[in-house]
Amino acid sequence: MLRTSVVSLPGSVTKGSNLILYLLNCPIKSRRFFSVTSRSVKVVEVGPRDGLQNENTRIPTSLKISLVNKLSKAGLEYIEVSSFVSPKWIPQLSDAADVFRSIERCKQTKYAALVPNYKGLLAALDMKVDEVAVFTAASEVFAQRNINCSIDESIKRFDPIFRKAKEMNVPVRGYVSCALGCPYQGHISPSEVARVVELLWKRGCREISLGDTVGIGSPESMEKLLSAIVGRLGVCPVEALAVHCHNTWGRALDNIDVALDMFGVRTVDASIGGLGGCPYAGDGASGNVATELVVSHLSKKGYTFSQNLRIDQLPEVSCLSSLVRCITEFVVFISSVH
Repeated sequence: MLRTSVVSLPGSVTKGSNLILYLLNCPIKSRRFFSVTSRSVKVVEVGPRDGLQNENTRIPTSLKISLVNKLSKAGLEYIEVSSFVSPKWIPQLSDAADVFRSIERCKQTKYAALVPNYKGLLAALDMKVDEVAVFTAASEVFAQRNINCSIDESIKRFDPIFRKAKEMNVPVRGYVSCALGCPYQGHISPSEVARVVELLWKRGCREISLGDTVGIGSPESMEKLLSAIVGRLGVCPVEALAVHCHNTWGRALDNIDVALDMFGVRTVDASIGGLGGCPYAGDGASGNVATELVVSHLSKKGYTFSQNLRIDQLPEVSCLSSLVRCITEFVVFISSVH
């Protein structure tokens, strides 16, 4: 477990806004107010789910199974395999049950699924998932357009999921979209993100991933965001936070560095081969940061990973993800010709 301790701060700096102001105004080297004793990072592989859900064409189920199996054999400790969502909403993931039935599970890997509602949870439990994930947003406009309800209502709807998951001893992960900006609303207040994180944590999420949905996050905005969450005492421990960065403008690694080096975050979402574009940044824009890129970068900085992770196998798995992308592009090309 990650252990942290707080460095002595001036007497006037105790909590809330005073702490945030202190962090933002003190020299950068002084901002590492967490003394982190662990350098081990958990990589959450989201490629099979988040990476494929927005593809323009249906990816063969057999190819998805092969991708998950190769990720497992490469030693990834956490793979989000698919989502048990209505085929009407995301037809690309309508084969979630078939994929789960056919993958070769490794003992060292946890296999998770995104569940938008209680019905999805029951379907996921039938497939013996290790964990489930729920999602909301820090933007009211985004929540209304994508979840058809307010932020608070979306979280309230998760209560049956939390109760059943607890009963079945299945951990719940929470995603917060638009943590660093919204495609409709623009700037999102870090304090509002902190409020949403607090709601998820108190309701039962054991881990909360902060998503840069638009891909416009910067080291500065990441610092302000995490300062707000950490400064809001009682929100949730830093061990329970994860960052989900998009590499749309080539800043993903910089943003991850801020989260890990300055705040002690030790969980990073990534997608093999960078699967998954950013639907709000235009066609062809980069989306999820590539797993192999994150692992290589953090390894050079002295961070470690699960002892089962075979870093040398990641490029091979990335080639398979490239095949997925080629299939999509080929189908789109053929469609345009006809």
